[in-house]
Amino acid sequence: MEITISKYIKIENNTIWLNGEKVFSAGPDTDFGTFMKVLYRRYAVKYLKFFKMDNLSKLGFLASEILLAGQGLVKHYPNDKIGVFLSNSNSTLDIDQQYYDLIKDSDNYFPSPALFVYTLPNIMIGEICIKNKFRGESATFIMKEYDPNITVDYIKNLFLQNKIKVCIAGFVDYTKDNYDAFLYLAENTELLNGIAHNAENINNLYYQRE
Repeated sequence: MEITISKYIKIENNTIWLNGEKVFSAGPDTDFGTFMKVLYRRYAVKYLKFFKMDNLSKLGFLASEILLAGQGLVKHYPNDKIGVFLSNSNSTLDIDQQYYDLIKDSDNYFPSPALFVYTLPNIMIGEICIKNKFRGESATFIMKEYDPNITVDYIKNLFLQNKIKVCIAGFVDYTKDNYDAFLYLAENTELLNGIAHNAENINNLYYQRE
């Protein structure tokens, strides 16, 4: 079995790298919210629920939309064989703090269901799957820093068991001071320019710059 990485994306510092090439950059003074709206419009995303998402989900969702543009996965694979496996360091700390601020004062207690729904990191995966009609295996891994060694064997075993035929994987993390998204598409196919799906190659792609 030859699992290969066919496409990858990195978003950080208001810049997008696609397959290692810088394809877009906003000014360094652009705040995160504005940057997300710019990407939403630039890549012609049509999904109004986006504006209700927390920042972590917005980041992962837009990274997946850009990664998947033109791929047509559900046309080439059964939707129950398309998986999503993402890693994260800070879980949902950003939205957790916002939710806590609403309930910490017993005299001004207002728990918001709109915030509470995003206090689980796997909701980010849920947003991606709902939009794209993916119904395959999915998982979120919380780790101190991105370590593909943890996920490579897990993903390989799912391919070997024929539970998935293609997947999105990578790392998406957000705090109010920093954000980072790295996603790649892995397929069980012979690709002329495919990159072998192993931890060394994934690390090289994660830290790659043009």
